[in-house]
Amino acid sequence: MSVQQYDEIGEAFEGFKALPLARYGETPSFLGMVGDVRGKSVLDLASGTGFYSRELKRRGATEVFGVDISGEMVAVARAFEERDPLGVRYEVGDVAELRPLGRHFDIALGVQLLNYAEDIAAMERMGRNVHRSLKPGGEFFVFAQNPDYRFDGPSLAKYGFLCEATGEEIETGPRVRVTALLDPPISFVGACPRREVYEQCLRAAGFSEVTWVPVTVSEAGVREFGADFWADCLANPPLEMLRCRA
Repeated sequence: MSVQQYDEIGEAFEGFKALPLARYGETPSFLGMVGDVRGKSVLDLASGTGFYSRELKRRGATEVFGVDISGEMVAVARAFEERDPLGVRYEVGDVAELRPLGRHFDIALGVQLLNYAEDIAAMERMGRNVHRSLKPGGEFFVFAQNPDYRFDGPSLAKYGFLCEATGEEIETGPRVRVTALLDPPISFVGACPRREVYEQCLRAAGFSEVTWVPVTVSEAGVREFGADFWADCLANPPLEMLRCRA
């Protein structure tokens, strides 16, 4: 994914979180995995427009620092902060070349971060930079595409997204185009790294306890749409998460 792809999206990116898969799958699953952040410091890498940064600050994190490669995304996040000051700071930066931050955090987030590594070396650099920024025993929570997703399975359109293989392979795995069915639709191209690539890169970076965590559908999502609606998504999950300990 080029920086330009994100720079062109800006505030429209916030609309993602209202789509069924994000609202009832991604967001509750990821927040559930991260758990209680009261009294903890959080480093949000690939922070985008600051959705999770703001949410965790509201949930009691003492400090939240967001870093994103897109200047436009950071500008939108800062505009949210000006309108509703929570005390979240943001900076433009590339996680693969992350500057020393001069302090260590309790928790780091990487939501759709590692899948933009251009090769295995870049993913390892990202991982080392995250590890270096965490306290000993700190946790890194990763949100990613499911490496075992079958692209020939039922469409995800009713959940608000399309996920298609482009036919191109890079070192980490197949290239993937994800389209959010907003008005107008927004697409980005990243990779869907193989399971062993994630595991090897994170371990090489110094993380232990690299554990895969499934994305589930919240009770609110089942109430809203019924269990049958979610069957295709649960039979061929497009998303998965990782929790890693420094």
